[in-house]
Amino acid sequence: MKHGAVIPGAAPAGSQASLRLPGAYFHDCYRIAAPGADICALELYLHVTSQTPGWVNRLMALRNWLVGLAGLKDLGHLGALGAKPASEYRVGDRVGIFSLIYLSQDEVLLGDSDKHLDVVLSVCKAPLGAVSVTTVVHVHNWLGRLYMLPVTPLHKIIVKAMLKRTASLSTV
Repeated sequence: MKHGAVIPGAAPAGSQASLRLPGAYFHDCYRIAAPGADICALELYLHVTSQTPGWVNRLMALRNWLVGLAGLKDLGHLGALGAKPASEYRVGDRVGIFSLIYLSQDEVLLGDSDKHLDVVLSVCKAPLGAVSVTTVVHVHNWLGRLYMLPVTPLHKIIVKAMLKRTASLSTV
């Protein structure tokens, strides 16, 4: 895998994300070589999201304003994390805009649910310094499908931009 290249692919076999694929309305997975990222999956997620580009947070602010008009919840900004170190997080804790669903050295599963859709995001480390981000969405009704129309193309741009930040990581 070329260093710094974001490659689309399948969810890693045996990952927690792959177990959530059946019946998904939307899913994708992107992989990147990040040989300097010898930290646990949650530390990697925290580090990268703490450096969320301003344009992503502006898109989140727009999203929060628009969905607020429809009575949906304001998630805040992607990079709005507390100062808590990765070692203090437990399953069920809130990690920025997501709740922690699963936690291991090599994979972290974060998600959010409401009556319209369920979103799960996995950051999974593989041997030889590869990192993958898998997103799985299950929609429950027409509002969930409507929500996904603008979100899907923006999501792909955001995930690729965030993943590229892992390519330059050295031990954090």
